[in-house]
Amino acid sequence: MSELLQNFVESLRDELKQYGELLALLDLQQTEVVQRLPDKLLDTLAAINRQSEAIRVARHEREQRQRDLALSLHFAGEERLLVVIPRLPVPYQPLVRTLVEENNHLLARVKQRARQNQILLRRSLDLMEQFINSICANGVPVYNEAGRITKPVLPSRPIYEDVC
Repeated sequence: MSELLQNFVESLRDELKQYGELLALLDLQQTEVVQRLPDKLLDTLAAINRQSEAIRVARHEREQRQRDLALSLHFAGEERLLVVIPRLPVPYQPLVRTLVEENNHLLARVKQRARQNQILLRRSLDLMEQFINSICANGVPVYNEAGRITKPVLPSRPIYEDVC
């Protein structure tokens, strides 16, 4: 069981590391949104997608090691950690409990930051949509050659069909 337990602890640590890396990327994304850095934002979004896949792999590995450990303790493979932890050797119980709590705490922070970023991005998109609508609206006054405001002469079809 010692090897199974060590593998499980290592998988908890790896999952924690992956969540930490995702949180750092979400912090970077938030900074880039606030500072209006769209080129960097696209790169960060790609990194976030890669990190999400790394988390999926780490979580799958941890779940498999958790099942193996539970089976070695004569539990059903899908047993919850709250039931398994008290059956672990006493010196490992605080370590495993702490790693599980840290993973849960970090996951909650990741979810919170992702929601914050979604709100920021949605607000940015709303503002851009308002801007596009304002410049594409019919009847928006423009300046003529003499510098006077006049009603625009609208072409029979939009110049930029994809935009307006």
